[in-house]
Amino acid sequence: QVQLVESGGGSVEAGGSLRLSCAYTDSPRCMAWFRRQAPGKERDWVASIHVMGSTNVADSVKGRFTIAKVNHENTLYLDMTGLTLDDTAMYYCAAAPLFTTVAQDYPYWGQGTQVAVSS
Repeated sequence: QVQLVESGGGSVEAGGSLRLSCAYTDSPRCMAWFRRQAPGKERDWVASIHVMGSTNVADSVKGRFTIAKVNHENTLYLDMTGLTLDDTAMYYCAAAPLFTTVAQDYPYWGQGTQVAVSS
């Protein structure tokens, strides 16, 4: 059973930066970040990283967000820069046995960390 705990969310002004962290107990083939921008909405894929190091980032955040994993720390990161109001969301860390962008393929989820961007 993989356990995931996110941290690092908070309030930031537009144009600012934040680093999200996700501590994990085990690392399946793929880890990712998703976000839910409003209650009741679907969780949108943000970025994924494969166990071999390759990454994939959604077009909406490409060039602004970076996903990284530090194995000896058992920590997944999401570095976010140039934040906009549209980046306001609950951000979730997830893990899956395959490299995928589909939320339903991820059996392991953290509890989420809130990011609020203000103008």
